Amino acid sequence: MRYYKKFDIKKNDRGSLILIGNFDGLHIGHQKLFKLAKKYKKKYKLKIGVLTFEPIPKMFFNKTLKNFRVSNLNQKNFILKKIGADFVITKKFDKRFSKINYYEFIKKILYEKLNAKYIFVSSNFRFGNKREGNVKKLIYFEKFFKYKIVNPKPLIKKNRIISSTYIRKLLEKGLIKRANRLLKRNWSIEGFVEKGRQQGKRIGFPTCNINIKDYIIAKPGVYAVRVKFKNNKEFIKGIANLGYRPTFKQKKILLEVHLFNFSRNVYNKYLSVEFLKFIRKEKKFSSVDKLRKQIQFDLKVAKKS
Repeated sequence: MRYYKKFDIKKNDRGSLILIGNFDGLHIGHQKLFKLAKKYKKKYKLKIGVLTFEPIPKMFFNKTLKNFRVSNLNQKNFILKKIGADFVITKKFDKRFSKINYYEFIKKILYEKLNAKYIFVSSNFRFGNKREGNVKKLIYFEKFFKYKIVNPKPLIKKNRIISSTYIRKLLEKGLIKRANRLLKRNWSIEGFVEKGRQQGKRIGFPTCNINIKDYIIAKPGVYAVRVKFKNNKEFIKGIANLGYRPTFKQKKILLEVHLFNFSRNVYNKYLSVEFLKFIRKEKKFSSVDKLRKQIQFDLKVAKKS
């Protein structure tokens, strides 16, 4: 898969199918869209290109929105490649780009730069200055700029539209298994292991501490997890605490992972932590001994997961 940060793409990639969106999480609704795109690719012998934005526009416009993402850029690119994208354009979303006129976006970018033949967008897609561009305007200019809009209906399961927003709500409620089914994989957080306050080690349960950065904050508590190191296919099972550690009066939210039967130094290593099961919500204990006993019980539950 080829990666672009600008609209000046290779000549061979011009005249392709273009899927536009944030594609945060790349859930089963997104995956259904890619299945449809593959049918168009086969029928019309065109490549599949993806146009996405960094940061997510909603985060750009709302600076207070710190924890929002279902997946980071690295995860998004990995899954896009896996589900069939031939190239991806990750456009930096900044003040200048946000001011572009919707007609200029259609004419100069979709037509002149990309020469898109089929453009896949959702019904709630908005673009251009003050979000003046929408699907109706894209359809209006189809004949002028020689493209066709594909606007498929959203995927609905049990009377709910499957969306990134819905996935976030499930994670915030600790409904990790349901979220995993809609992602068709285990939801995961990636990051480098940082040196913490060593409190886990002092009570007999050393942990890998990971800054969750702008990931959505799943329900604070204890989870059964499995962990994979970068460039390693083998998983190691473990238990994780996502939260503020109220017993130790921690103010910053942190992901702490204790790996089973593992003792190597992992500082500055890049880990992928997959969430398998929500065990219990975060709780403040009256003493370290009571916390230790609870962790021992949590470990038994996690090892059975």
